[in-house]
Order: sequence, then structure tokens, then C-alpha cells
Amino acid sequence: MLGEEEFLRETGLSLERFQDVLSLGWVETEKDEENHLLFSDSDIYRVRKLVRICGDFDLPVIGGTIIVDLLERIATLEETVRQLKMGAE
Repeated sequence: MLGEEEFLRETGLSLERFQDVLSLGWVETEKDEENHLLFSDSDIYRVRKLVRICGDFDLPVIGGTIIVDLLERIATLEETVRQLKMGAE
């Protein structure tokens, strides 16, 4: 689990976009004993993808999160199709 500063450094997310991501509930957080937010390592990849997509296409965070969510759903569906094809052979 990463603290807020380390998460921001690892993802390249600006503070403003960080607040947007948190307000959308797009990443799951936990809190430590001192009530500091903690982030999972798995969210680093997702947020890096979000930063890249928002930057490349000049999108607001909400638009980027929709695209990342759709890309993840497509990847899951493609994997399901691949497994079904392998099972049918």
C-alpha cells in the first residue's frame, strides 16, 4: 500500500486530477491508523493509463475514467473469448 505522496509521484497525477479521481470513487482507498489514505499498487497502472489518456486527448478526468473502464472491460471480454475458443478446440 502506498501513501498519498508516493502514489502521486508514482502515477504522475496532478493534485487537481487526484481530487477528481477521489471524488469519483474511481480508486479504492484504505486508511492507516493515523487516518491517512493508502492506495494499492494495482491502482498505479490504472491511474498511469488515465493520466496518459487524459493528456493525449486533452480529456477531463471523468472522460478518461470512462475510457479506461471500457478498455478494461474489452480486455476482460477478449480474454473470455480466447478461453472459450481454446476450450472448444
